[in-house]
Amino acid sequence: MAPFISSLKKSLFLHSSFTKSLLFSQNFHRFYSPKPPPPTPHQEEDDACPTSGLNRPLSEVLKELNKKVPESLVKLRVEDGFSVKYIPWHIVNRIMNLHAPEWSGEVRNITYSANGKSVSVVYRVTLYGTDAEIHRESTGTASVDAEGYGDAVQKAEAMAFRRACARLGLGLHLYHEEL
Repeated sequence: MAPFISSLKKSLFLHSSFTKSLLFSQNFHRFYSPKPPPPTPHQEEDDACPTSGLNRPLSEVLKELNKKVPESLVKLRVEDGFSVKYIPWHIVNRIMNLHAPEWSGEVRNITYSANGKSVSVVYRVTLYGTDAEIHRESTGTASVDAEGYGDAVQKAEAMAFRRACARLGLGLHLYHEEL
């Protein structure tokens, strides 16, 4: 059984290294590189591949998610004459994958307004730690007639996803920067 586990660890290590090289740009890694605790001598012998970010207490995961997101990853858009800072959903997804690889997300509800001009999405994000799991839900609403990339459901889902992650601390600083 031991050779099977060893080969599985090696294949997971190769897969994760390849995936990380594809998914994360150099700039992204510079700001979001987890720093694993130093291994004990016994761990060095048993663990041939890194497992940083896997199987950590929930408090450690939340501490990482609550860090300020670098300004280079934050985008700006104008809504109703006001400038709004936000983190694109794909960057939020990458940060979640890096710091909380055991996270999961799901659309809980999609509701169209009575007049059919807008759609609201409820999204749930769940974090899993070695000691507990928590979830947060949020909503996003988009106009069916809004221009830009993607349909109204996609826009509402992305908004709800970002907001649910903010309830876990990710990018929360953007909501109260002016205070």
